[in-house]
Amino acid sequence: MNPSRGHVSGLPQWNRCAVMGVVNVTPDSFSDGGKWFDIEVAVKRGLDLVSEGADLIDVGGESTRPGASRVEEDEELRRVLPVVRSLASEGVLVSVDTMRATVAEQALEAGAVMVNDVSGGLADPRMVPAVASAGVPFVVMHWRGQSIDMNNRAVYEDVTTEVVTELRSSLDRAVAGGIAPERIIADPGLGFAKKAYHDLCLVAELARLREELGHPLLVAASRKRFLGRVLADPDGSPVPPARERDAATAAVTALAAREGAWAVRVHEVRASADAVRVVHAVESAAHAGTGASAGDPGAEGNGIAGERR
Repeated sequence: MNPSRGHVSGLPQWNRCAVMGVVNVTPDSFSDGGKWFDIEVAVKRGLDLVSEGADLIDVGGESTRPGASRVEEDEELRRVLPVVRSLASEGVLVSVDTMRATVAEQALEAGAVMVNDVSGGLADPRMVPAVASAGVPFVVMHWRGQSIDMNNRAVYEDVTTEVVTELRSSLDRAVAGGIAPERIIADPGLGFAKKAYHDLCLVAELARLREELGHPLLVAASRKRFLGRVLADPDGSPVPPARERDAATAAVTALAAREGAWAVRVHEVRASADAVRVVHAVESAAHAGTGASAGDPGAEGNGIAGERR
């Protein structure tokens, strides 16, 4: 199986699932809070992730962990802009992770090439017009409300059907607001107003999500609570939201790549970068048939072994 992942206008067309590395310039992110809060450290982190195989770097200055309160706009700008500017000056493809149009606009001026809005344009009515005016790619995520109380909204009768319906509404709103359809990416919002069972159901139906939403799919499972639940100790205690969840994250990356996701968003890049390349090699072999040949992903000289930057 080698499903079409779709192409996002304004970004390179990778021959495999892309890998988006995460740089949280926050003191309170759920998985690495405070680790990259210093600007110079955050920039180095972004460059390290690129060297490990990240195709894009997603820079965010506001935690969206469950229960998180919002930061002031000026503080978000102070955190994000220097990191975006420095990474972009090094030739890195930078996505800005924000729900504020002003932050998106200034980050784009600083060199970002994409906007990743976890609210899908719902939190700030100026976001869709701002992105449309800039003509950049836009990630529209399934969202039911702010992080402070989103756990109370995790009520579904049929999670996949409801996510498709609600997310399609946000996608249609973005198109109606002037964003070109070929620049829009859909994100099912794993972990946002969802319980572990809901997240697992969505991962199980990624192919359906991709088909029914009709846009390239971004899967952001990295270190999230449902993985902690899957890996829980015998007493039911989830493993902590850090490196202990990275192998499970890479497993979801492989599943997402196999089901045709356009990209995955991860905190630790190397394992996921390897996973998407293995999936690509397997898909290529399935199309080429057995035996080493010029088109064989296992043959020397095809560039796969040295593809990581």
